[in-house]
Amino acid sequence: MTVRVAAVDCGTNSIRLLVADIDPATGALTDLDRRMRIVRLGQGVDRTGRLAPEALERTFAACREYAEVIARHGVPPERVRFVATSASRDAENRDEFTAGVLSILGVRPQVISGAQEAEYSFTGATRELTGSGGPQPPYLVVDIGGGSTEFVLGEREVTAARSVDIGCVRLTERHLVSGGVVADPPTPQQVAEVTADIDAALDQAAAAVPLDRARTLVGLAGSVTSISAIAQDLPGYDPAAIHHSRVGIEQVREITARLLAATHAERAAIPSLHEGRVDVIASGALILLRIMERTGAKEVVVSEHDILDGIGFAAAG
Repeated sequence: MTVRVAAVDCGTNSIRLLVADIDPATGALTDLDRRMRIVRLGQGVDRTGRLAPEALERTFAACREYAEVIARHGVPPERVRFVATSASRDAENRDEFTAGVLSILGVRPQVISGAQEAEYSFTGATRELTGSGGPQPPYLVVDIGGGSTEFVLGEREVTAARSVDIGCVRLTERHLVSGGVVADPPTPQQVAEVTADIDAALDQAAAAVPLDRARTLVGLAGSVTSISAIAQDLPGYDPAAIHHSRVGIEQVREITARLLAATHAERAAIPSLHEGRVDVIASGALILLRIMERTGAKEVVVSEHDILDGIGFAAAG
């Protein structure tokens, strides 16, 4: 017997919804609705420590849309799970965020720790890989978000995890913005500063997670899926083509160099790139590249199933 659930993943850059039927016995998950909105909730959080009013309103507008979808599919309230990650963990005024979500969706956001985020990401990304005869464990799952990146190692279960404060939005705002304008393109010095932050964070991750022990690198979230779309030269964003695609390190290196050298207009002209990722994709690509170089991974297996699916499994009980 299937259970109907609704899962919301509210991150630093985007807010996503999954409505699905899940068979708790087999773990089979059937999508009914899966959507994403770029709301940039983490706008300015790294600098101010607070969620900006305009960022909150963008997020609440998406929540109102999602509330209608959840009601239309008849999801019972006890099967709705709302998880908030890096930006809301960092913000002084997170209570304002919590109250707004509660009033719209009738569910209190679960502001999870980095360790919980890692577990959800791992479950969502690897559940259908395990025993499939395809990519082999141990898996190193890397979830490159807007404000943080999670590193999770495991086979059927998590054996080590660490969340570090590098993400495509955080690094872009920290190093690639001057006078409110994103560098177009960034200077070599700015790129060096981003790289130094990434490498320092990788040192932190490696202290908790043996990064070189995995047989398969699995990449999650918008930066990684966008790189897969660019590598395939897709005419538009196509989840079916992206899910479980593989991108070699040389392709990632070439795409990263291309994005770092591109102007805003040149990045915006990439047909598969969501407009909300145009300003931050170069930082996201550089994070992935440095991870691959550090771990020795020759390729990354790209997954469209991630923390959102893990939240859905948790909501099913």
